[in-house]
Amino acid sequence: MSKSSDPELETVDDPQEEIIEIEGDTLEAIPEEKSLVVSEDIFPDSLLIVPLYDRPLFPKMLLPVIISDEKLEKVLEDELKGPLKYVGLVYSYETDVHNDETDAENIPDSLANIGAVGRIVQASKHGNDPMHIIVQVMERFEILEIIAEDPVYRAKVKYLQDTEDQKSEYELKAFSVSIINFIKELVQLNPLFKEELGLLMGRINLKDPATLADFAASMTTASGKELQEILETMSIKERIEKALNLLRHELEVAKLQVKISQRVEDRMSQQQREFFLREQLKEIKKELGITKEGSESETEKFEARIKKLKLSEEAKERIEEELDKMRLIEPSSPEYHVTRTYLDWLTILPWGIYSKDVFNIQRAARILNRDHYGLKDVKDRILELISVGIINGDLAGSIVLLVGPPGTGKTSVGQSIARAIGRKFYRFSLGGMRDEAEIKGHRRTYIGALPGKFINAVKTSKTANPVIMLDEVDKIGASFQGDPASALLEVLDPEQNKDFLDHYLDVRFDLSKVLFICTANQTDTIPPALLDRMEVIRLSGYILEEKLQIARKHLLPKQLKIHGLKKSQFALPKVVIREIIDGYAREAGVRSLENNLKKLMRKSARKIVEQDIENVKIGKEDLPEMLGRKTFAEETRYKKPKVGVITGLAYTSVGGATLFIEASFAEAKNPGFKQTGQLGDVMVESTEIAYTYIRSKGSSDAKIKKFFAENFVHMHVPAGATPKDGPSAGITMACALYSLVANEAIIADIAMTGELTLTGLVMPIGGVKEKTIAARRTGISQLIFPAENQKDFEDLDEIITRGIKPYFVKTFEDVLPICFPNLKGTSKKKSAKK
Repeated sequence: MSKSSDPELETVDDPQEEIIEIEGDTLEAIPEEKSLVVSEDIFPDSLLIVPLYDRPLFPKMLLPVIISDEKLEKVLEDELKGPLKYVGLVYSYETDVHNDETDAENIPDSLANIGAVGRIVQASKHGNDPMHIIVQVMERFEILEIIAEDPVYRAKVKYLQDTEDQKSEYELKAFSVSIINFIKELVQLNPLFKEELGLLMGRINLKDPATLADFAASMTTASGKELQEILETMSIKERIEKALNLLRHELEVAKLQVKISQRVEDRMSQQQREFFLREQLKEIKKELGITKEGSESETEKFEARIKKLKLSEEAKERIEEELDKMRLIEPSSPEYHVTRTYLDWLTILPWGIYSKDVFNIQRAARILNRDHYGLKDVKDRILELISVGIINGDLAGSIVLLVGPPGTGKTSVGQSIARAIGRKFYRFSLGGMRDEAEIKGHRRTYIGALPGKFINAVKTSKTANPVIMLDEVDKIGASFQGDPASALLEVLDPEQNKDFLDHYLDVRFDLSKVLFICTANQTDTIPPALLDRMEVIRLSGYILEEKLQIARKHLLPKQLKIHGLKKSQFALPKVVIREIIDGYAREAGVRSLENNLKKLMRKSARKIVEQDIENVKIGKEDLPEMLGRKTFAEETRYKKPKVGVITGLAYTSVGGATLFIEASFAEAKNPGFKQTGQLGDVMVESTEIAYTYIRSKGSSDAKIKKFFAENFVHMHVPAGATPKDGPSAGITMACALYSLVANEAIIADIAMTGELTLTGLVMPIGGVKEKTIAARRTGISQLIFPAENQKDFEDLDEIITRGIKPYFVKTFEDVLPICFPNLKGTSKKKSAKK
């Protein structure tokens, strides 16, 4: 047996017996001194080993140990009934191997080589819970040999004593003072250390450096390996130095924790402070009568709005329901905000609020004439519309479609209509729209749901009868999200839009008082059902004289103001404007003309600044330098008539245009016919009809029959890169083929348009005004139209038809004497309108 002596241990008289309880049974008493520390203990040479899996225990400490191993628990339970008083407390590395240089061949790899002997003070077990033992840790020991492994470890041990160098006494005192100072700081930073220190202060002597080192190490949250290293250090100086390092690290961690906690606490304190201040502000406002508590102010706001509106019964009931719901919902609830937004939309709409129309036909005419030059037929239609409104008292149910090339003033005409009748104007574009919800709104079940464009337009206008312009209605799309064009049917139908149902509002709103104005470049892509609901007003392109007046009266003053130039600083004579229109801006609209005027003003402004001159006068000779090469060169039509070449007239989405039909032939054993020029299906059919019709004339004309029997015919429509389609070039193609067969050129300065049938009838065509303007623009003086289009031509302004000699034909036979007066068998008919 080994004996342990400690100068700090005191002898206490009156030994007493300690009761050990296990599962409620009282075991035999273990004699114990009254104090937990005795002056002299005799330790056994072999000990029952209790593995410690968390961290090792240090001498002079009283701590509980949980026995989780059932075998060990069973052995302890049996042996505690006998003389068992001491156990060996050894740290277990579990999967880590303990690589001590001492001879440890017989020691299991998971157990440490050095442990501490502990005296069992109390043991208890309740039910199925693990056994708890309270041990007084006494001395260090070294395992010499494992003498038993099953069922539990038993080891032969040697008890160790601390080694102390007398020369390092003062150094140890310094270390001790440092540790005590660190402990003081830790206690201030972490209250848990204060409790732990209070429990141990009465049981250990902190004046002993060895005990102080053990105590300091046990206070830290270091790992089991680090603590085991200190337990295995026998030199007091080395041990206290290692403990000091652990304590220093612990202090740094504690300071960091305090800093983090302080930041969190400051943030929470700021939030709490703001919360209390807000609550105080609410109470103060409530006492002063400035505001109401909770949702009361919101409901009062909505109720005040309702008093100014003329709600429908359906809307009134819905608003009352939502108000009752909002009064019961807490303001912090997500549903509260959904209900509030819905009520906001319902009460902000102008239910029953209409702006007063200004029905003054003279005023409307002045506004239209001031804002737009030309467009007489368009202005007449608009004034007719306003006249009907004057008689009826309102313009309800009017849906106007303005169709024309880009830059012809469709949008500005809509704005002028709104000004003429004194209504609010709202515009949005339908181009590229693919989602039906943009028209009829989203259902409220979706996050971020909003009403559609029309409800938003009415809300923005603040009246229930604004002028709403739907731009680019011909470019509306369709996708998997729905067909917006179909959704427009309800909006643009006077019989349905008085009960328009938006998906978000889910309450019917009257749109019948709204004046809808739609714009489009062409009607081909507009669904027929939608087009049927609109009154179509066509805006054709402008001729040179009209563009000249528009440039002088509207575009030049507008751009001078934008560029900050005075009239005296920028001079642009009429002749130069004509040259710009003819060479750089020959399209149907005036947008390109305006862009060229902007370019001239920018360059002029630079000259004024750089050359320090007072004004700039632009001449025709300056245009190539300032605007570059002409966009439209001299007309490419043939100056002299040529066999097989005929000038035709076409109508496109950007206005009228001239085109040329060329026909040629080559002798071939296999006669035939082909066409080129990127023609569409309808135009290809027109070429085939023309070919068949001219060839059919060979039954009565041997010359024609021989020509088609011996030659291969080729027809081409330049330019080849431009797609073309339509039936109106039928008589032009037939004329080109006839010219080829007869080897006779057509008369000069003539163009034609008309659909041809297989029997030779000339069918009516569209775009008479646009085609006439295109012919006038290119200097053609004679035109051939179908007889059924004579009324369309006669309705044109004199400024367009002046100097043009028209011919109106019913059959292709009527065309031949006009185009080929010198051929035998043809005589010119009196079909021209002087």
